[in-house]
Amino acid sequence: MADAKVIPFDEDRPRGGTPRSATPRAAARRRTAPPRPVTPLPGQPGASGESGPGGPSEPSGPPESPESSGESGASESSGVADPSGGKGLGDGWERRVASGLAFLRRRITGEYEVDEFGFDEELTDQVLMSLLRPLYEKYFRVEVRGVENIPAEGGALVVANHSGTVPLDGLMMQVAVHDHHPAGRHLRLLAADLVFMLPVVSELARKAGHTLACAEDAERLLQRGEVVGVMPEGFKGIGKPFSERYKLQRFGRGGFVSTALRAGVPIVPCSIVGAEEIYPMVGNSRTLARLLGFPYFPITPTFPWLGPLGALPLPTKWTIQFGEPIPTDGYAPEAAEDPMLMFNLTDQVREQIQHTLYKLLVRRRSVFF
Repeated sequence: MADAKVIPFDEDRPRGGTPRSATPRAAARRRTAPPRPVTPLPGQPGASGESGPGGPSEPSGPPESPESSGESGASESSGVADPSGGKGLGDGWERRVASGLAFLRRRITGEYEVDEFGFDEELTDQVLMSLLRPLYEKYFRVEVRGVENIPAEGGALVVANHSGTVPLDGLMMQVAVHDHHPAGRHLRLLAADLVFMLPVVSELARKAGHTLACAEDAERLLQRGEVVGVMPEGFKGIGKPFSERYKLQRFGRGGFVSTALRAGVPIVPCSIVGAEEIYPMVGNSRTLARLLGFPYFPITPTFPWLGPLGALPLPTKWTIQFGEPIPTDGYAPEAAEDPMLMFNLTDQVREQIQHTLYKLLVRRRSVFF
């Protein structure tokens, strides 16, 4: 896979040259050319037999104007004007099919790139985002605010609350950044060990740009200028009971602040409303969780009572708001080792997220609308 490369799309490139008659220069020549003399045919008015003796015949009508001649020539050479700019109705489908076939060819031949973390940008843009987008736009109807607070270039650390029993909030945040940021940036999420232990899920997570939630990987990504997303609550956030919804859990030991200080990148707080209600967790079967190796086994009003149907999330209305960035580049390099500074910055980020959650909840009309 190291020798793979990306073949750029070129389906939008014109496939043929522009006809000579359709060029602006040719049209200008036709408009400025003088009208040609009209020679009447025998038997028509103005023929030589009907003209005066020995004199040339007069044309039967007024001379043709240059304007009318140019228009006539243009219509004869180019035909009926095409409002679509010369593109047929099937051109869009042809391009899509050609693009899909080119994508499949690159997949089969290995002519695509992945980075050292396994991120496959082409697969993410064309396949994974397309699969998540209907859930994002139609099912949860996510509303995004403040996404422009993420820098257009350079590294940034997005810190968000975590909830929902199943970590769909991270995926929806990834789509929000990808589709709504003015620079179309990719969000590289830091995921727990369990994600990379599950079959299929592990491979898809790597392809989508996720990496292990460790300081070393996060710092390398930030120094490369990537936007990294972290949810410090971890399993304590997504596995908390429904009665504690929208109450932030402990943010660990502030490791994300230390990473941001070392990389000198801003911290962007992010608040997500709507994910808490997709799987209202009213109980936790600790015995099943231990047997399956999970941190918790959720019991909701529909799961496991309705079987697979109970695993369908409720169609709540989501809001994702990115707050004002907190700069870290003004601190000295040794500030990353100052425990008091890390505690203060961690508390500042946590309070900003919690305060925004309360404001969004007050403004929310309904859980589903």
